[in-house]
Amino acid sequence: MKTFVKDQPHWALAAVAVLLVALYWWLLATDRYVSESHIVLQSPEVSQASFNVSSLLSGTGGAGELLLLQDHLHSVDIMQKLEKRLALRQHYSNTDIDWFSRLSAADLPQEKFVEYMQKRIVIEFDDYAAILRVKVEAYDAQKAQQIAQALLEEGELHMNQMGQRLAAEQVTFIETQVTALEQRLFAARQALLDYQNLHGLISPTGSVQSIATIVSQLEGQRALLEARISSLAKFQSKNTPDMLRFHAELQALNQQISSEQRKMATESGDALNKVSAEYQTLELKAEFALNLYSNALLALETTRVEASRKLKQVSVLQKPSLPEYSTEPRRIYNWLVFSFFILFVAAMVHLIRAIVHEHRD
Repeated sequence: MKTFVKDQPHWALAAVAVLLVALYWWLLATDRYVSESHIVLQSPEVSQASFNVSSLLSGTGGAGELLLLQDHLHSVDIMQKLEKRLALRQHYSNTDIDWFSRLSAADLPQEKFVEYMQKRIVIEFDDYAAILRVKVEAYDAQKAQQIAQALLEEGELHMNQMGQRLAAEQVTFIETQVTALEQRLFAARQALLDYQNLHGLISPTGSVQSIATIVSQLEGQRALLEARISSLAKFQSKNTPDMLRFHAELQALNQQISSEQRKMATESGDALNKVSAEYQTLELKAEFALNLYSNALLALETTRVEASRKLKQVSVLQKPSLPEYSTEPRRIYNWLVFSFFILFVAAMVHLIRAIVHEHRD
């Protein structure tokens, strides 16, 4: 044996390492219980075009939201919350746990504690099935299940708070816009009413159209009267009673037409065409304010519906299991992997030594 150790120290060291590791895995390593759960994110999908029960219950969260949840479940915040709820430091630093596996001290810095817990809480994202697989390792079966359940509860609470906060900010912003647009609409309508009262007209545009219709009718009567006068002038003198009467009527029509036209348009003063133009501008402003207000109300209701979709429910495909026996550490697997590695290193050293000896000879 002494000769073997002297001639082949690398093989001797490898054998000692394999033996020591075997002793650790089989005699010293503390059993770890694994609680596993599978979860997906779901939210109500509300179709505005056709609201029905099936549309309310359908829909799952996207991969992006699952990745956000995965990141949060590994965050410092959630580790602090779990520590307050379940006293993780005390559990994982228990002196009954072997030295290599346990948390070295209960008062470790936060960074070291989170780093250790990330090894005991494994969260895998299955992009094909769009689910999260949560595995929690603890040194007590019930503790593992409690940690896994707390992870699901805290994760769902965080996703809902994040969605509700965003939805509340959106609704608050749109409500502010609705209030401002409502005041703008009332101001535009009041300006329209004040203008109507000032000029004593309900609809200046309608008045202009009515006057235009009257002028058109008067001009038609004037054309007929001028035709009759032209016809009578061929066989009657200008001083006959009929001709005098027709000329008087023609003069009256001309005066009436001029009077009506002056109502619609003058070089100065509040002519109806100017009043109508100003009224139309105010009316357009009121209609525009009404459209903006209507669109804002629609956007507000739409945002409120969308806010309901922000609520995320962590749907559990597999509830956190209560392990009946420990599945970690995988003693045979770990021992075989280590043995293969150390024997491979010893073989490489043996080969190098053989080459060196050959060149010396």
